[in-house]
Amino acid sequence: MNKSRPLYKPFALDLTGREHLVVTDQSEPPVTLDLTLSNISLWNVRTIAPGIQAPPAGRHRAFRAVPEMHAFLTHHLARASVGLRLYALGSEPFIWDTYNIGSAAGLTSAEMFLTQSGPPRRRVYCCHCKTMIGDVTQTIALCPGCGSSLQVRDHFSRRLAAFMGVKVDAEIPGDIPLPELLAS
Repeated sequence: MNKSRPLYKPFALDLTGREHLVVTDQSEPPVTLDLTLSNISLWNVRTIAPGIQAPPAGRHRAFRAVPEMHAFLTHHLARASVGLRLYALGSEPFIWDTYNIGSAAGLTSAEMFLTQSGPPRRRVYCCHCKTMIGDVTQTIALCPGCGSSLQVRDHFSRRLAAFMGVKVDAEIPGDIPLPELLAS
């Protein structure tokens, strides 16, 4: 296994935190999240699914889209106090974008917790033209920027929140293997 590839732990609250902010790009909160605790807030991109207990008013925010949530998160973290714990749950691009927002706001890696869930989708960075390609599910991806067929490497850049894509037929033009589904 590549050492740059992130490893994720199951969701669990860090009990040393005074305030807990859970952000997710999914409709349901984690099963182990006790929404009755007064120091937990939940933000998600979709509304809470039927049959799921919503947090008390004021501690739940539903956003229409991830960019809207991330913009609000940037503003919120600028005013946050010591003791905040940030939890990001969802797709790999979502949790790493959230992590980078937290880092820019001054949170340390010990104050942020990432849990990947959902189908394996990767964001791929084309090493040739610097284009970001979202929601890649196969080992070969076509770059919309330069038109290259890219091999999706297992190397992950935390700074870019993306896997590296390199031209698959650089040595023998036109020799492109069949794509396979990405492993999670």
